[in-house]
Amino acid sequence: MKVLHVAPLNVAGVPYLMTDMQRHFGVDATLVTLHRSALTFPEDICLHLPLPRNRLAHWWRDHKRGDPVPIVRYDQSPDSPTPVHTAKNIFEDVYFRYDDRRRERTVEEAIERFHLDRFDIIHYDGGMDFFRDSRIAQRWKKAGKHIICHYMGSDLRLRGVVPEMDALSDLNLTNESDHLLLHRDIHYIFIPFDTKPYTPVPRRTGRLRIVHSPTNRSMKGTAFLLPIMEEVKKVRDVEFVLIENTPHEEVIRIKQTCDIAIEQIGNLGGTGYGRNSLETLAMGMPTLTEITPDYLTWLPENPFVLVSRDTLYTTLLKIIDRPDEREELGEKGRAWVQKYHSYESVHARLEQLYREHNIL
Repeated sequence: MKVLHVAPLNVAGVPYLMTDMQRHFGVDATLVTLHRSALTFPEDICLHLPLPRNRLAHWWRDHKRGDPVPIVRYDQSPDSPTPVHTAKNIFEDVYFRYDDRRRERTVEEAIERFHLDRFDIIHYDGGMDFFRDSRIAQRWKKAGKHIICHYMGSDLRLRGVVPEMDALSDLNLTNESDHLLLHRDIHYIFIPFDTKPYTPVPRRTGRLRIVHSPTNRSMKGTAFLLPIMEEVKKVRDVEFVLIENTPHEEVIRIKQTCDIAIEQIGNLGGTGYGRNSLETLAMGMPTLTEITPDYLTWLPENPFVLVSRDTLYTTLLKIIDRPDEREELGEKGRAWVQKYHSYESVHARLEQLYREHNIL
């Protein structure tokens, strides 16, 4: 079995984890990313396509995203349309066409140089082709290859499906619970995660370190969190560690020196946890978060300390004051990651879905 993963970005390293998991079980798997990640997650092949990262580009992305709105529940009825990705205006349409044209040579040369036509299963992480008109996916589909669209992060929430890709897809996957309500034919799989490289943090005495590592402050409720941490520091001898815009290797090193983690509060774009929390759970660290109601209805053996904007202060004080409970929570969290997110568990589920959709 030969599987190619194509991702615009190696978001949180998850596309690479999927690839690495399959290689672990003998699959000939390769990851191709279009743009270089600024967070230094490992990659196989990167095309280094230009991605605007200037102030105007950031403003435009934030403008399209709009103000964060709490995720309560996305209601899906049989008549509810799946969100669709389109250019927002004529200027964006012109830019998309220009961007496709300038990448043509790079993409075609990469396909030839790295023999990308040899793969028989193509995972489009993010549900997007090399080009916005999905020409490579259409070509590979005609050649008899299986197309899989794997939606991560805010792919459906903020952007929607590319209609041509949705029509080509043999199987739709997601790691986000609310995506199950945004697409009528999509299947949830846990993010694959190997706990072996992560050492449980030792129990420490003295000043505790509380870590928060947002990739996007607005989605993680950081603005709500900061004043609460200032109040906690007035009554407990703790240090608050905020990690941002830091290479992943350094993030891991810093996390390893901490005792308690806070993922998010507010449900302002994140559904409650992702790779960031998997790392702290694997380190045996109590991890506090606010999870969307949909996750709460089915997430098995929930290992998190559940908080909200109103309860974070009192919950933190309890966790700080109870070292035995912190240790118990840490052991429970690491065991949960090993049970549900292990390579073995996720790979078995993925192969089951392959068989159910006649991909194997």
